[in-house]
Amino acid sequence: MADFGRQYQTRAGTDARTGTAAVDEGLRAYMLRVYNYMAGGLAVTGVVAYFSVATGIYQQIAATPLIWVVMLAPLGMVFYLSARVSRMSVTGAQTAFWAFAALMGLSLASIFLVYTQTSISRVFFITAASFGALSLWGYTTKKDISGWGSFLFMGLIGIIIASIVNIFLASSAIHFAVSVIGVLVFAGLTAYDTQRIKEMYFAGDDSATMGRKAIMGALSLYLDFINMFLMMLSLFGGRE
Repeated sequence: MADFGRQYQTRAGTDARTGTAAVDEGLRAYMLRVYNYMAGGLAVTGVVAYFSVATGIYQQIAATPLIWVVMLAPLGMVFYLSARVSRMSVTGAQTAFWAFAALMGLSLASIFLVYTQTSISRVFFITAASFGALSLWGYTTKKDISGWGSFLFMGLIGIIIASIVNIFLASSAIHFAVSVIGVLVFAGLTAYDTQRIKEMYFAGDDSATMGRKAIMGALSLYLDFINMFLMMLSLFGGRE
């Protein structure tokens, strides 16, 4: 965190009052850009998910082997963006992000067939309130939470392994445990990623690189939100 403070002072300049105001204004604009991308991505996902079920497109795809492509495509897009974003233009990275959000919407459309719309809306707003509070804490806290990263990553790996095992076991107890632990892990990741994204701003860079950083930051927070929402929906969602 000492490095974080030095980076802040470097960006702020020699005039404490003027420099700090300039940094705060730039940081607010940068974080607003990140949150706008994230919110836009969630909107695209929600619209695609709802209308793909309402029009019957998802049901038609689900009856064919193409459903596996739909389910795995978002994961492929995440790997693609992570590997290629540094060599992409900002416009290209934006296009890839919106395409990923649309594919994610198609892959998540099944929730409208499994859960009631009332419970989906309720859990979404609960998730949004929780996410907002956690992200705000990650943004404002003076505590260095970078050490959380390794523990959260191990928790994430554990969730993935347990979920794969439970495909074969179909245990309700394991499903419940994975959902509870998943909520805690993605809650921690929300705060952790917010602070990490904030520190990425203070590292500095040219405008194009900062634009790509904003998109990747939005992708991280988007994934935290979506996964926390799905875990909470599994716990509190009312089934059709």
